Amino acid sequence: MSIPILISGFADEAANEKLAVQQYAAFAAVGLKYYSIRFVDAGEGVKNVMQLSDPEIQHLVKMQGDYGLKVSSIGSPIGKVKLLDVDDGTDNKFIPFEKYLAEDVETACDRAEAFGAKLIRGFAFYHPKGTKPEDHIDQASDQLTAIAEACDKRGLTFGLEVEANLVGQTGQLLESIAAKVNHPAMLTIFDGANIVTQGFSADDTYGQYLAMKPSLGWIHIKDYHDPSPTGRIDHVDEASLSNFVPADIGDSGHEAILRDMKDFLPELHRRMTDRGADGVFMDLEPHVKGGGQFGGFSGPDGFGVALRGLCKVLDYVGMDYQLRDFSDVKAAR
Repeated sequence: MSIPILISGFADEAANEKLAVQQYAAFAAVGLKYYSIRFVDAGEGVKNVMQLSDPEIQHLVKMQGDYGLKVSSIGSPIGKVKLLDVDDGTDNKFIPFEKYLAEDVETACDRAEAFGAKLIRGFAFYHPKGTKPEDHIDQASDQLTAIAEACDKRGLTFGLEVEANLVGQTGQLLESIAAKVNHPAMLTIFDGANIVTQGFSADDTYGQYLAMKPSLGWIHIKDYHDPSPTGRIDHVDEASLSNFVPADIGDSGHEAILRDMKDFLPELHRRMTDRGADGVFMDLEPHVKGGGQFGGFSGPDGFGVALRGLCKVLDYVGMDYQLRDFSDVKAAR
C-alpha cells in the first residue's frame, strides 16, 4: 500500500485579510487537513505567529479544531537575521545570537507546543551582502546546531529552507550545513521556486534537490516562470519577484523531482515519523499574487488553483496524497 503525501499550506496565503476565519474556511473548503501558521488576525490585528498573545493562541487552537485542522509547521522567521553586525546596505536586522536563542527560538518552540506541531520552519542567516555564502558556513552551522539542540530538547524539529540571499541559498550549501550540524533535529526544506528565482535552470534545481536528499525533511510547493531569464543572480531583489506560478506550469521541473521522491518516500516517511510528525508534508506556499521577503499572497482563488496544479502533478507521477473525503465530513457532524 502506498504512503500518501500530506498536503498542507500556508493558510495566510488563502485569506484576503488574513482573518483566521477566512484561512480556516478556505482550507476546509478545498479539502486540506493541515496548515502552516505564519500571519493571522485572531481578533487583534494581523500578527506573525511569533507575536500572538496567549488568549489569541487559545482562540485559534479551539477554532482550528472546529474546522478539523491541524498545524503541520510553525512558519517562523527564525534565521532571517544577520549573521554578523555589519552595515551591508540591507534592512536586515542583527540580534546577538545568545539573546536570539534564548528569546526568539524559545518563542518558536512555545508556539509549536501550543499548536500541537512538531515542525518549525526556519532559515540559515543572512551573510553580509557582497560576500560569499561559502565563507560563512562554519558560523551559520554553529548557530544552527544550537537551534537544533534547543528544538530537540522539546521534541521538535527545525526545518532549514533553501532561499536566496542566505547562507543556505542552494541545495549544495544547505547540504554542507546539514553535514556540519549533523543533528537529527535539523532537516532541510526544498523549495523549487526559491532556487529558480536565483536564475537556475530546471536541471540545476533537480540537482539541488538531489543534494538535499540526505537531510531532506519536507517540501514547500511553489514555482516560478521568468519570461526573460538573465542567468545566475547573486543577490535577489525579493520585492520585485512577480512571476510565481502553480507547480504544473513553472520552471522548477516538479515532475522529475516528485517522480524521484516517489521512490524515496518510504525512507523519508520513516525519517519524519521518527521525529514525531504525522508523515511527509508538501506545504503549499504559492505566492501566485505576489511574494516577498517574509511572506506571500495567493487569495482563495489563487490558492485553489495552486492546489489543483500540485494535485495534477502528483496524479501524473502516481503519488498518493491525502485530502478530506466524505468520511471526514460525516465524522465532523
